[in-house]
Amino acid sequence: MALSLQFIGCGDAFGSGGRFNTCFHLVGETTNLLIDCGATALVAMKQFDIDRNAITTIVVTHFHADHFGGIPFFLLDAQFFSKRREPLTIVGPVGLENWFERVMETAFPGSAKATRKFDLHLRELAAGTCVDIGGIRVLGEQALHGPPGGPYLCVRVEAEGRSVAYTGDTEWTEALIPIARDADLFIAEAYFRDKTVVTHLSLHSIEAHHEELRPKRLVLTHMSEEMLVHPDLAHFETAEDGKTITVA
Repeated sequence: MALSLQFIGCGDAFGSGGRFNTCFHLVGETTNLLIDCGATALVAMKQFDIDRNAITTIVVTHFHADHFGGIPFFLLDAQFFSKRREPLTIVGPVGLENWFERVMETAFPGSAKATRKFDLHLRELAAGTCVDIGGIRVLGEQALHGPPGGPYLCVRVEAEGRSVAYTGDTEWTEALIPIARDADLFIAEAYFRDKTVVTHLSLHSIEAHHEELRPKRLVLTHMSEEMLVHPDLAHFETAEDGKTITVA
């Protein structure tokens, strides 16, 4: 069984194009994980009929609501409705335990420390390091999406002999090179076509550094309303909510 990745949500924070917040579902023979879990993730997973109890790991790039805000809904649905019993691991930037409690208590006061019928493991991933979980390796590098050194990551997931790289939200940084280089699939934010803004990546920046990145396949995601209607977009492969691709 080859790895496949479905875009559960590929939109920006504000639903440009009517798209769900960021959430990617990576599945293989022994792999079943999410990359990010934005606020709308549970709704989208139900729309696309995803077996949430089969998901073993959630990899979080940063703690903004469109990438992390779906965690409380996922966990409470697992506890009360989907009747989860299997362990779940959440991998995220340094500060994960504190941010986990904050997001849970903000969404549903009292939920952070509630007794669960499944084991939950929180694994911090520092920039420049990796974690290994059940045959999956997750590498993180520092993304530039806020204060320098803040808890923002670009990530690379290696599983079953394949690699999936993801920029997270970031302006251009050299840290993207080891994450994306020779990846079987590189999912890259392309918030604007040519406009350079702090904290976000443009398609121009990706083009300018493509020879250094050298991904085997590039798919654009997290696009603004302006980018979604740009005529140049027709020349690139782009994410769509519900779209499934083979990682080969």
